[in-house]
Amino acid sequence: MPLVKNGKIATDIFVHVPDGAELPGDGAILVSAARFLEDREALLRRPGNLGVIWPNNRDVDDLVPWLDRLAAVALVFPTFRDGRAYSQARLLRERHGYEGELRATGQVLRDQFVFMLRAGFDTLEAKKQSDVEAFAVTAKRYSVFYQPTGDGRLTALNRRLQQRHSESAASE
Repeated sequence: MPLVKNGKIATDIFVHVPDGAELPGDGAILVSAARFLEDREALLRRPGNLGVIWPNNRDVDDLVPWLDRLAAVALVFPTFRDGRAYSQARLLRERHGYEGELRATGQVLRDQFVFMLRAGFDTLEAKKQSDVEAFAVTAKRYSVFYQPTGDGRLTALNRRLQQRHSESAASE
């Protein structure tokens, strides 16, 4: 599946391992939430990066104790009208301080890409290669925002206040 990571087209290093399938000996893997919760100690002990595909109808608080040991969390958009994964992303980034890869998967649409970035996603799985190319361009399109989020960008108001402060400091 085509991938965009940090606004650039990327190769997916994670292998999606279906429930019941044998785990590869090493390397980065993505497993379902059910498999992770059922066998988390064995999964966390295996060599290689571990990621979890977390459904949007599951509480992210159930994942919090292991966040520091997860290289990726893939949040699911089952339909473009269902935005619960946005809330999950913000909770993981802002409340729980998750710094690993936060991946959007499922019904990821071009016109929602900027919102996904603002919510804290840094990686997106796309259905078509043309979407990946459009996502890479869209990531660079907007540089100033009015709404605060946990993506670390200053809002337009904060930028103005900083500019006024530097101007007044320079005039003294």
